[in-house]
Amino acid sequence: MKFISPKVDYAFKKIFGSEQSKDILISFLNAVIYGGEKIIQSLTIINPYNPGQAMTLKDTYLDVKAVLYDGSIVVIEMQIARVSAFSKRVVYNLSKAYTNQLGIGEDYLSLTPVIAVTITDFILFNQTPDVINQFIFQEKTKKIAYPDTELQLIFIELPKFSKTLSELKSLSDKWIYFIKEAATLDAIPDNLGEVREIELALNIANQAKMTVEELDVVDRRGIMLQDEKGRITYAKEEGKLMEAIALIRRQLKKRFGEINIAITSQIEALSIEELERLGEDFLDFNSLADLDYWLEERSR
Repeated sequence: MKFISPKVDYAFKKIFGSEQSKDILISFLNAVIYGGEKIIQSLTIINPYNPGQAMTLKDTYLDVKAVLYDGSIVVIEMQIARVSAFSKRVVYNLSKAYTNQLGIGEDYLSLTPVIAVTITDFILFNQTPDVINQFIFQEKTKKIAYPDTELQLIFIELPKFSKTLSELKSLSDKWIYFIKEAATLDAIPDNLGEVREIELALNIANQAKMTVEELDVVDRRGIMLQDEKGRITYAKEEGKLMEAIALIRRQLKKRFGEINIAITSQIEALSIEELERLGEDFLDFNSLADLDYWLEERSR
């Protein structure tokens, strides 16, 4: 058996947002919002996955929206790569889901809470090792909760989750493992299969049960998202490289005066590791001749 990766947004929406996914979504939300307690008993998926509409890569943002038994709205998103102003986008989408409930002249009393559940394949909060972090409105110093718990932000950071199959205990552990590792499995493990909803999710993710068109769009979408992640990583590395070059040039100029174009070109061709080494070695240089010799030795 081979499974599609739930980390690809199209696959995520098929698994958690299809018409047959209600029990899956209920179990997942109870796990990450309510610690596994069966608080949510029913929900309605309001933007269900439609394979006929999924045959395009034009969409840049895919989510799953559901209305819970008490009228609360939940917006669930899977995000592989960090994008510009991502944290602001999450808050914007949460706020939009809240304000869009009211029509002209309607009363504020009809507003229901909105919860944004965001799963990221990158780390957002370096301040804590916790995989799941929940945010609500509260008083800044006394931590008093706001009277109406109308807006909640819940983040699940996949890179922080390192448990193995044998270490999975809670329902949230099992769901997070499923999202992170499903594509590496070749069968349904016993401790995942014992949760009926996860077994159902794995059956939906089973490549053998998908159409050629669905597999193609999931594959192409996955490649596109990984390419975007690669571009962001490259941009970060390129930014670090330019900063390192600028720092070395400033240090050399401060010590030896203006550096000629030939030496400058050689410095700009160095890797980040070589620049770091030069940053240490140049303290021992007595003249530009020493720098010239260092660069010559490196090129051999």
